[in-house]
Amino acid sequence: MTTYLLVDTANTFFRARHVAHRGMDSWTRLGFAMHVTMAAVNKAWRIAGADHVVFALEGRSWRKDYYKPYKANRKVAREALTEQQQEEDQLFWDTYDDLTTFLKEQSNCSVLRCDIAEADDIIARWIHKHKDDEHVIVSSDTDFVQLVSDNVKQYNGIQNHMITIDGIFDDYGKRVKDKKTGEDKEIPNPAWLLFEKCMRGDATDNVFSAYPGVRKKGTKNKVGLLEAFDDRGSKGYNWNNMMLQRWTDHNGEEHRVLDDYNRNVTLVDLTAQPSELKEYIDNTMTDQLVCKNNPMVGAKFLKFCGKYELKRIAEEATKYAEWLQRGYDVQSPTHS
Repeated sequence: MTTYLLVDTANTFFRARHVAHRGMDSWTRLGFAMHVTMAAVNKAWRIAGADHVVFALEGRSWRKDYYKPYKANRKVAREALTEQQQEEDQLFWDTYDDLTTFLKEQSNCSVLRCDIAEADDIIARWIHKHKDDEHVIVSSDTDFVQLVSDNVKQYNGIQNHMITIDGIFDDYGKRVKDKKTGEDKEIPNPAWLLFEKCMRGDATDNVFSAYPGVRKKGTKNKVGLLEAFDDRGSKGYNWNNMMLQRWTDHNGEEHRVLDDYNRNVTLVDLTAQPSELKEYIDNTMTDQLVCKNNPMVGAKFLKFCGKYELKRIAEEATKYAEWLQRGYDVQSPTHS
């Protein structure tokens, strides 16, 4: 059995940028983002005892063609940036490209990108294609919790938390406590989280609710999400009572809950991509997966650290080189 680290690369890099202290100048924020990204992979590698690192990159999402509003809010946000913010944004994207080029050309990690899919899709398909292996997703994106299972964990490098089906743990293997209750922090049922998001929508990605204003728990006269969720297997009264409801939006357009729910399942469920897209992603991964054997990876990484003044990482370059130089085993019996 092989343990893979699956890195949601853009999420980790740009999320680190946003948690950096606002008083930092652009160069310092850049170094902070680079440090957090590489350190998160390094920590997850050691905690998981991983064998190979896969960096998943972003392509133009197929979801934008399937559903026009998808992430349209982000374009509006970019257009509202000041000139200084735009310059910093470009600096970060240039550096991100430099990092991924280094990983692709000078390390032995796998770097995968599909022109019509997001990193989330690549990671989900990788797990599907390597069902008998162990996987740790490196990302702070809560969308990945839906994939957490007996052989899939998620490492949040911003909070330094390992999210597992058995609970949430810190870097020392201790259970994370809920700050309000003092009790061990648990993750909700992944199936429930997915159902709730498909019903409520996702404001971050501009995915509209299938049933605006729906209650989590029902009342005497109205079914809630919990009751519908519990009835999803048998598709009985509670399920149909909710899914066959109709509502009218502010444009006067009528919606049936079931139709919008099914739309959101396609958008949100990382295992529900159209079959032709799954095949395309799988073929793309197969074409890009090679057993790289780049020499002197550690020395090249030191040079990269020097370029971005990553002094603390450079001091432990040997530890980072351990996973940077570990190639993919195409002969692995678990690869399909």
